[in-house]
Amino acid sequence: MSNTKGVAENMLWGGRFTQGLDPVMEQYNASLPYDRVMWKQDIAGSIAFARANTKTGILTPHEFAEIERGFKQIAEEWRTDTFEAKPNDEDIHTANERRLSEIIGKEIGGKLHTGRSRNEQVATDMRLWLRDELRRLDGLLCDLIKVSIARAEKEIDYIMPGYTHLQKAQPVRWSHWMLSHATAFASELQRLREVIRRVNRSPLGCGALAGNPFKIDRHAMAEELGFDDLLYNSMNTVGDRDFAMETMQWGSSFMLKISRWAEDLIIYSSGEFGYVRLSDAYSTGSSLMPQKKNADSLELLRGKSGRTFGQMAGLMCTIKGLPTTYNKDLQESIEPLLDHIKTVSDSIQIATGVLSTLTAIPEKMTAALAPEMLATEIADYLVRKGVPFREGHHISGRVVALAEDKKVPMDTLSLEELKGVDARFDEYVQSCLDYERAVELKDAIGGTSKRAVLEQTAVLKKLL
Repeated sequence: MSNTKGVAENMLWGGRFTQGLDPVMEQYNASLPYDRVMWKQDIAGSIAFARANTKTGILTPHEFAEIERGFKQIAEEWRTDTFEAKPNDEDIHTANERRLSEIIGKEIGGKLHTGRSRNEQVATDMRLWLRDELRRLDGLLCDLIKVSIARAEKEIDYIMPGYTHLQKAQPVRWSHWMLSHATAFASELQRLREVIRRVNRSPLGCGALAGNPFKIDRHAMAEELGFDDLLYNSMNTVGDRDFAMETMQWGSSFMLKISRWAEDLIIYSSGEFGYVRLSDAYSTGSSLMPQKKNADSLELLRGKSGRTFGQMAGLMCTIKGLPTTYNKDLQESIEPLLDHIKTVSDSIQIATGVLSTLTAIPEKMTAALAPEMLATEIADYLVRKGVPFREGHHISGRVVALAEDKKVPMDTLSLEELKGVDARFDEYVQSCLDYERAVELKDAIGGTSKRAVLEQTAVLKKLL
């Protein structure tokens, strides 16, 4: 018991307690196994806080220099993986402060925390770490969009069936399909940048909940740490995890998009479609059936989206009933956030790898085109002759029905057979039954013509 009592006394809150923690409770309470990844941010925040306390006279210039020297040594230990955690290091903040006092002595090291609470410290570390990670995700997502643009421009001549309800609808360019997803990813990129802006606000100087009593310069600390702004209510700040929740909402939204992209490619890479072939680097075989090549990379992308949704929902359930300001429940925001960021990061990189290495098979795309997909072209042909669209649509439907009755492709119907449906058909109707013409006519902004597709790539490039 004496050992556990000593552990409790050495913790930041230990002076209040005379008995040690249950060993299971120590483990249950500890976050160092995962929040240690924020060591760099914790050290940066502590140095900024010490510098601000030097300006207010809490620390002397010599004491600040010692604190900064100690933290430089601690940072090197973390970098070289030689930092030795101790049993009373319940989190990254405790571990770093304990080690600081070992290096420079408790007399100076014990002054570091003056006016500061772990409530603001953990929020500061989380925001700093998350800001850096989200900026990294920004770069990864830009890479995915760039690959989409490059392939769209290179393979712009490939024409494939476009689908609604998973049924062949109208011919489109393969590039148009790629850019449909790139556009969705670009929307997520814009949302991500908005999230970063809200994450990058400083909690430092808010204390446990009531604020700082030593006239600390919060603006100076925020500027040193690269924050764009301050959080202005101390009670809200220490209990706020909206930045983590919003990040997970963004990540869930992005993973929803990547899951739909993956689903399309899973279908397109199947034997029944065969529009694309995945590289061996992103496929696996069957343990039983040697002929199979499974799109496991895409299936994992689809599956891991559920993981991110669950993390988001779990955090929201944790937060929803908490009373004002800090509660220990908020520790549950860290571990899922770390995994969420890793899952999204890995997923973007896998998706980029899949897209940059897959082989498009235009012959299969062309073979899948069906004359019935040009039925709307016949309706549009009649519209150009002055027929109201609803009537033209009805007439085109009768042409499709005639081809079905005769069990022949629609483009093999003779002009006489077409005139039997409607006398206004003439020899120019045959020109409608051309896939290249059909896609090129869709030339309005956002369409699938070559010009419209290249316009989309230009818009995306400007965003990047």
